[in-house]
Amino acid sequence: MEGLGVENLYNRRRLRRSLILLGLFAALFLTIIVSICIGPIKIAPMTVIKILFGSSHSSESWPSIYNVIVLDVRLPRILISGLVGAALSVAGAAMQALFRNPMASPYILGISSGAAFGASLAIVAGITLTASIYSIPLMAFIFALITIFLVYEIAKVNGRTPLETLLLTGIAVGSLFSALVSFMQYVAGEKLSTIVFWLMGGFWTSDWDKFAVAAPLILFGIIAISLFSRHLNLILMGEETATNLGLEVETFKKIILVLVSLVTAAAVSVCGIIGFVGLIIPHIMRIVVGPDHRILLPSSCIVGAIFLIWVDTLARTIIEPTELPVGVITALVGVPFFLYLLRKRKKVMGW
Repeated sequence: MEGLGVENLYNRRRLRRSLILLGLFAALFLTIIVSICIGPIKIAPMTVIKILFGSSHSSESWPSIYNVIVLDVRLPRILISGLVGAALSVAGAAMQALFRNPMASPYILGISSGAAFGASLAIVAGITLTASIYSIPLMAFIFALITIFLVYEIAKVNGRTPLETLLLTGIAVGSLFSALVSFMQYVAGEKLSTIVFWLMGGFWTSDWDKFAVAAPLILFGIIAISLFSRHLNLILMGEETATNLGLEVETFKKIILVLVSLVTAAAVSVCGIIGFVGLIIPHIMRIVVGPDHRILLPSSCIVGAIFLIWVDTLARTIIEPTELPVGVITALVGVPFFLYLLRKRKKVMGW
């Protein structure tokens, strides 16, 4: 009888997870459709659905320009913003588990500063590794990976990487790259505005080519991190406990850091620095669905995508015909939430 009770409990939890994810996927689909409708030219939801799913078009139903607006302008931008939101949220959840700290974020190890320096270098010095407009994202991606490599190698002590040392090293290396970015701004001259807009974060230049570059890296990273959800549950118990339960902690740290760096670098490279998404979304979902990463990671992924799609929709419509940087809006939302987290942690820790 006891075995049947445990099995029933497991089945109920599994059903609950499935219903939550199904509801979130439905919300994501509706978000994509509605956000495509919104803009200087309003398009009816049914028209959007017909265009997306290849319904036959006649001149009497909608103007041909609607096809261009939906398929070539709004859809790639919305998909990229959703991908970035998903990437930062999953990366944030993984880093919060690794550091066992709800105030950790994907940028905590200086990845954003390294990416910013790579982009600034491409803008100011004209250093390009490709003969296209994608030299800035590529340089940002490369320097983000260089940053995490430096942080890990400097923090390594006798084959181990203490989390405290890793964190402090990340702060130091991130500060170094931030100083270099400031120097690049100082010598930028007429290119200063380009650097500033990139640092603010946004999806102005989104297109299908950028989606094709970022999507495989981000999707691979998200899926790979999700495969380690049980390991993330173990690491929450502490490194010693996780080791006793059979987890090779140091190897696991390397894997998670590489995967988090991959998705964060890919996300930052196509949109600039968008803060606080990886901080607030995992924390909110942890309150809603609990700390089990088997449901926390996929739910954070979907909600992060929904959140950033709506933020970008607000950014491009609130002061039409101009746009607000997405990073400004996420900061306006995220800073109060961060202060709330800090205050809550202060009470828990008894500071």
